[in-house]
Amino acid sequence: MWWNVSKEAGMAVRAGMPAHTETAMSSPRLAAELLDHVVDYLHNSEDALRKCCLVSKSWVPRARKYLFADIWFGTEEDLEWWLVMFPDPSTSPARYTKILTIDCPKSITIADGEGGGWVRSFSHVVELELRRSSRLPGTFEEDESGTFLTLLQGLSPFVKILTIDCIGLPSSRIFDLTLSFPLLEDLTLTGYGYTAADEDDGSNGPPVAAQPSNLPVFTGSFKLETKGLVPIARQLLSLPSGIHFRKLTLMWDRGEDISSIAALVEGCSHTLESLDIGCNPPGVSIQHLRPY
Repeated sequence: MWWNVSKEAGMAVRAGMPAHTETAMSSPRLAAELLDHVVDYLHNSEDALRKCCLVSKSWVPRARKYLFADIWFGTEEDLEWWLVMFPDPSTSPARYTKILTIDCPKSITIADGEGGGWVRSFSHVVELELRRSSRLPGTFEEDESGTFLTLLQGLSPFVKILTIDCIGLPSSRIFDLTLSFPLLEDLTLTGYGYTAADEDDGSNGPPVAAQPSNLPVFTGSFKLETKGLVPIARQLLSLPSGIHFRKLTLMWDRGEDISSIAALVEGCSHTLESLDIGCNPPGVSIQHLRPY
């Protein structure tokens, strides 16, 4: 279930909090398994789930599983709502979140520092999306150092899908975040991700940080639609475990990037099932890919 934290925030929070008074059902007569089945059956009805939370404290955890499964911090206001309603990370419903989308990285970084690391309470996220909000142009440019990415390293050991709008972010920070999720399968990188720090490193690309012993499996899809993909491509190809993507979607707009494109395709040639490539502006030669 998708939630924008700011939208109907008061109702959403109330739905996740125990009722102030207990009804006659506070000691349920039905087996816990049957009660869970009732809540599961209502998983597509937000209103019904909120009402379930008001029936009994014993119903709250199961309802929160669906109410807070998909959280989106679109603006600073969303973030403020969350912190006001859930000041204690240990009792917040963050542990029920499976899909986490963040559009306001700088605000998250500041709030996490002030709140004693509350972001880490999102410890069961499976899909993580970090993007630039269309309502807040230039959001990521405010954190070009990539501090925000460091904050999220290893956020959840269950992350399988990672999407990053790379605009203005150092490829080395992006790479380090990617390697911090051992179960990562699907990776999407979009936007402008080529910084001065990457340029200064010359032909070998930026130095790669110490790699964790438990590297991502990379058996899903890889979508790379970003200018200056050379550093990221080289870093992925440098992994001792190799890359095993089954689907590649690659878009570039600089002629000198063609060798990295070819290397990525060749690196996945033993597992590749789908390949979608393109260039902008059109007309850049792709003859190096023809042998594949």
